[in-house]
Amino acid sequence: MYLFEVGFINIRLLDILDILIVAYFFYLIYRLLKGTVAFNIILGVIVLYIFWWVVNLLQMRLLVLLLGKFVAFGVIILIIIFQPEVRKFLLYLGNSTLKGRLTFLNKYFNKSFRLPSVNLDKVNEIKRALIDMGKDKTGALIVFTSHNDPIINEKNGTLINGEISEELIESIFNKNSPLHDGAMLIIDQKIYMVGAILPVSSREDMPKKYGTRHRAAIGATEV
Repeated sequence: MYLFEVGFINIRLLDILDILIVAYFFYLIYRLLKGTVAFNIILGVIVLYIFWWVVNLLQMRLLVLLLGKFVAFGVIILIIIFQPEVRKFLLYLGNSTLKGRLTFLNKYFNKSFRLPSVNLDKVNEIKRALIDMGKDKTGALIVFTSHNDPIINEKNGTLINGEISEELIESIFNKNSPLHDGAMLIIDQKIYMVGAILPVSSREDMPKKYGTRHRAAIGATEV
């Protein structure tokens, strides 16, 4: 069944759905890559593909042959170059799907699938520590995450699995502490790791005044 016609092309409901899905995927890719080096590379690949299409139309055989070889292996090359971005995109889809499933299950099965409640006492401990460090202008990077987060690498930090307390947080980020120059990872309402090395963002649109800690904080949200 056709909805309408455009010239000699018959448009179905599935055709519109197909276009919307493809547009949504392109939007996700654009949002994930915007402001990164990968975005500029993608633009370069698009320009190269358009150039290949033009020389193919003009029947410039040598250029068609050379560029055709590159286009043939282009998908494999792009997967290798954009391995971190591909992983991030798949994780984004997986997390979004998981959140949707949990929301659906919570709606119909109520308490069975609810996330664990937050301990307000621990939240206040973190809050007081941050206020004190802010007064002293002490830098700190705290990441609330989970065990399956790809940023976690047990070789790039010190595992402590300690209880959250104002004193412990302030002592760890004290400039004289050997563990202050890194991130604190909080998992399951405990201080899981300190001195963690996080992936640094490669975005080019960040102000130059941002240091390694700022770039690591942004990088943690991009993984």
